[in-house]
Amino acid sequence: MAGGVRPLRGLRALCRVLLFLSQFCILSGGEQSQALAQSIKDPGPTRTFTVVPRAAESTEIPPYVMKCPSNGLCSRLPADCIDCTTNFSCIYGKPVTFDCAVKPSVTCVDQDFKSQKNFIINMTCRFCWQLPETDYECTNSTSCMTVSCPRQRYPANCTVRDHVHCLGNRTFPKMLYCNWTGGYKWSTALALSLQVQVGVHVQLTVGLH
Repeated sequence: MAGGVRPLRGLRALCRVLLFLSQFCILSGGEQSQALAQSIKDPGPTRTFTVVPRAAESTEIPPYVMKCPSNGLCSRLPADCIDCTTNFSCIYGKPVTFDCAVKPSVTCVDQDFKSQKNFIINMTCRFCWQLPETDYECTNSTSCMTVSCPRQRYPANCTVRDHVHCLGNRTFPKMLYCNWTGGYKWSTALALSLQVQVGVHVQLTVGLH
């Protein structure tokens, strides 16, 4: 009888151990499930990412390109098409050379018709406002209508012609002689005045005879 009770006690102990392990596994699984559910409900702080689009390459043509002949001689390009390293210490009225480079989007060639970016130009050392009147254009004024002695002047804004190279600002103010009177240019009014005077003189001469 005692020999049969011992195996039974051992079986009961084994059952208790198995029951304890099963309960422990159930409790552990429940805690993990609760933690997982809590993490789903409250995911914590989130990070946001902003996608910055890549800036599109500019295809706009600079306005000065319209003045620049394509594949022409670099040394004959208008002043708006090139950048030059000038030296203001040159001697006025003397020939001088400056290093120049074409601006972006400008194409030109050398004497051998090879593509060129850097070159030199020859010019006379003088500021733009010292150029002869044939090398720049100025605004006109029709408000000065009076012929006077000495002739009146008016303030004008002058701009150097494209193909002319000079030092300093290419647009400058200048006092010019008033060239308008009564709707006519001063030179035209003077010619008409001389014609009238000649006509009157001829009439007087004929009348005396």
